[in-house]
Amino acid sequence: MLAELSVENLGVIGQLSLVLEPGMTALTGETGAGKTLVVTALDLLLGGRADPAMVRQGADEAVVEGRFFYHDEEMVLRRVVPATGRARAYVDGRLASVAALEELGSKLVDLHGQHAHQSLLKRAHQRAALDVYGNIDLAPLNEARTQLAALERRQMSLGGDERARAREIELCRYQLGELNEAGLEDPNEDEVLKATEVLLSDAADSRDAARKAAATLGADGAVGAGLAQVIASLDKRASLHSQHERASGLAAEVADLATELRYATESIEENPIRLAEVRQRRGQLVDLRRKYGDTLADVMAFHRQLSERLAELEDFDRLGAELDKEHQRCVEAVAVAGATVGAARRVAAGGLSKEVTARLGELAMGRGEVQVTVSDEVGDEVDILLAANSGAPSLPLASAASGGELARVMLALRLVISAGPPVLVFDEVDAGIGGQVAQTVGQALARLTSDHQVLVVTHLPQVAAHAHNHLRVVKHDDGASVSVSAEVLTGESRVVELSRMLSGSPDSQTARQHASELLSVARS
Repeated sequence: MLAELSVENLGVIGQLSLVLEPGMTALTGETGAGKTLVVTALDLLLGGRADPAMVRQGADEAVVEGRFFYHDEEMVLRRVVPATGRARAYVDGRLASVAALEELGSKLVDLHGQHAHQSLLKRAHQRAALDVYGNIDLAPLNEARTQLAALERRQMSLGGDERARAREIELCRYQLGELNEAGLEDPNEDEVLKATEVLLSDAADSRDAARKAAATLGADGAVGAGLAQVIASLDKRASLHSQHERASGLAAEVADLATELRYATESIEENPIRLAEVRQRRGQLVDLRRKYGDTLADVMAFHRQLSERLAELEDFDRLGAELDKEHQRCVEAVAVAGATVGAARRVAAGGLSKEVTARLGELAMGRGEVQVTVSDEVGDEVDILLAANSGAPSLPLASAASGGELARVMLALRLVISAGPPVLVFDEVDAGIGGQVAQTVGQALARLTSDHQVLVVTHLPQVAAHAHNHLRVVKHDDGASVSVSAEVLTGESRVVELSRMLSGSPDSQTARQHASELLSVARS
């Protein structure tokens, strides 16, 4: 639902904030007060055309924001129209394209009147409405089409051009030869080779370091000889007995370490041939990663895929024949499922045409006739046509009806088909009607609230009386500037507004009595 709408510097509106409730909300006010600008603001919010002329005189930009709740998720849409420059769109505070705003907005709100965002004017939505009305089972057709599309992608990837296939086979064979020759088996091979390279490249320096260390620690070395002198100087000194023992232990440890270093000197061998082999192999692995994958594991996976692809290409004739047979089967499955859907859609189209036409009779369009056509075999091309008057040709909705007629056709469709966006906005739905028909329109709008939030801009008290919520738009002109506000009407204030709409005299007791009766009838 639409929870809140904020409008700044749009036309005569300086600042206007509407907090909206569930159910049906009537928006009323004097002619020129700014009611229709509220609908214009919503139109902008849904991706409608932005015109700098919309910006309030003297302001830099017009801003419209709407806070919606959709599937228990809060969303904020924002549209900014500068006096100069390009308009901007935002979704939840982030910049968005107008196309994205329009796509999202079409899921949230349907505007019925002289506005472009009426979902049922679009063929796809008309087809969807027919499917909802007829309870059409699309699952078999969708599944058949999905399988056909997947198979056609498979055929496309297989390659149907003989020269292109020959070139790909040659490339695959070359790459496979390179990968087979590399003989990759361990995805961690490069790490092992890296450690080996470090040891081999450091062999000479390591031997020299071990030899020097062993000499320093040996009996003739500085450390060994020094420790011998320390031990001799502490010998037979009772007060230094413990220190003498520790020094003797150190001498033994140093001797062991010197021995180990001498063995290391003899065991470390320089192997320049092996070092060159390791470095060459590492270079080969770098080249393979550069060509075929970020890691050796990726390269090995590519190797497997390449083998499968080459086998597929070399077996093209057999596999292609199999895919051709499968393709024919899928085409036939789509045709069968499509024929079933098309037949069901044509049956449903007749029923929908009759029911909507009957509803038009209740909405002061008794001579109007709606015709739902299904033109192709599957029934994907669905059109809702309207003959607005006797003898008039049946034309698409967008070109067959005036603003008020179009709104009433949409209302009739919504009464028959409850599916659609959660928020429905009706502007000019009451154009050219009155009396009992206006009562019927008000009742019809109120019935839609079982599935939708409804906002209706109206001049008719019979329509406004059926609303669960009533907002009055008021224009204030102090001679220097104009401002617009919205008042929530309840109780006596609502009776006064309905009296004004009835007679133009809100203080008339007769009009007030009539207004009270309207409200009473609506509640009943």
